[in-house]
Amino acid sequence: MGREFLEKIEASPIIAAVKDDRELARALQSDVDVVFILYGDVCTIPMIVDRIKETGRTAMVHLDLVSGLSPKEISIDYIRMRTRADGIITTRANLIRHARESGLATILRYFVLDSLALINIEKQSQQRHASQPDLIEILPGVISPKVLSRICQMSRVPVIAGGLIHDRDDVMNALNAGAIAISTSTPDVWEM
Repeated sequence: MGREFLEKIEASPIIAAVKDDRELARALQSDVDVVFILYGDVCTIPMIVDRIKETGRTAMVHLDLVSGLSPKEISIDYIRMRTRADGIITTRANLIRHARESGLATILRYFVLDSLALINIEKQSQQRHASQPDLIEILPGVISPKVLSRICQMSRVPVIAGGLIHDRDDVMNALNAGAIAISTSTPDVWEM
């Protein structure tokens, strides 16, 4: 799944991040090819994913934000067996290997709040291939281009910038700093 997923993101670098059904409906009317699902619960997530898949888009489930799932491998098994999701997003590096072994695309999300986050990104980039995610997502995506560029250079996997991206300048700054894509919940950006 990894290479195919990466190619899809490279071809369409604006990713819709949706937090409710209203935003999902709007994303499905846009031209985005990839949707990050940032809501739902164990009862609704299969239907949310189905809505996305019925339109031919890639559906990535933020595992940490689905109510009723725990930060354990069984949650990955649930997503793989009970939904048609293409992959998962998580802040938990220990889940990446199992998700990859299960055939799911993987995104490891980092909140860059201080230099400790940079150290953690560097440590992750030194992990064995099987423990590497397909991509990492850096939040907030509007961090200094200098810092984002440094992260892109140290990471062994491509970088997505997400969070607080509201306009064309934010998108261009992230892409020019080395991110291969941006994720945003701002519908106006989906239309760019």
